[in-house]
Amino acid sequence: MNNLNQTSSCGGKTVKASVSSNEIELVELWSTIWRGKLIVLATVFLFSIASVFYALSLPNIYKSSVVLAPAQGGKNGGIGALAGQFGGLASLAGINLASGTVNKASEALEIIKSWAFIEEFVLQYELARDVFAARGWNQETDELIYDPNLYDKDSNKWIRIPLEGRKSEPSSWELYLQFSSYMSISEDQKTGFVTLSIEFYSPKIAKKWVDSLVEKINFKLKTRDAEEAKRNIAFLEKQIKETSLTSMQTVFYQLIEEQTKTLMLTEGAQEYVFKTVSEARISEERSRPKRALICVVGAFLGGAVGILIVLVRILIRKNINA
Repeated sequence: MNNLNQTSSCGGKTVKASVSSNEIELVELWSTIWRGKLIVLATVFLFSIASVFYALSLPNIYKSSVVLAPAQGGKNGGIGALAGQFGGLASLAGINLASGTVNKASEALEIIKSWAFIEEFVLQYELARDVFAARGWNQETDELIYDPNLYDKDSNKWIRIPLEGRKSEPSSWELYLQFSSYMSISEDQKTGFVTLSIEFYSPKIAKKWVDSLVEKINFKLKTRDAEEAKRNIAFLEKQIKETSLTSMQTVFYQLIEEQTKTLMLTEGAQEYVFKTVSEARISEERSRPKRALICVVGAFLGGAVGILIVLVRILIRKNINA
């Protein structure tokens, strides 16, 4: 028992000595930093000034968003609409009816994000100059400000010095990457609502691009499905003439009915894939940059760098004196 008490007692003394040692080290550390407070304050001041200038140099970015909902039940009918019911009979005639269905809204989202669609969108609305060369917006004149090293507005020419193997004009890939940086898409898995947003220098152009994207994707898929339905109907009518089996003719007539419904839907619906839940608006307040946050982060970073400089100086002096 006595040995245990002595050991515990010795252990307690060791813990107390360790705590006291840590306290002394913290006091010495704080004393060292305090002695170098002028260096820390000077660094904070310099970083704060630099962050202010940096924040002010950043152009305002405005965000325009539209909330969308799938306009249909979400499933493609197509040739495979009645595959589950008539797939066996159709196979007798050598016709393969795909049983899989595709969510039309999900398909549309993937198309919007694709390189081909964005390239087509930029070319259709002649947006290459605005997408690639814009660097700001003059609120008074409501005009975009272009990078003078990339584009000459007066002569309406690209003047950038191209990299090896490229031209002065931006390539399709460069336009795709730049436009994608302005666009964001998010989908609520619970409600199915989709938010399509554009962040750009001009709030008017941001709204215009959002509206045009929704209009184009609706038109593109509506046109595609209408053409597909017409081809399917022509094919099925041909199959009816070539078969004498009543059961197969029933299959074809049912499929023609489904394709006719699709065709009627494409002709009558303006919002074919997505219907607008909340329309886009011209933003009156910038979404970026957060200038106050940049300045605060700059001041904290300056303080950290200042403390590091003080500690490094002390370590160098100790090594020299050792």
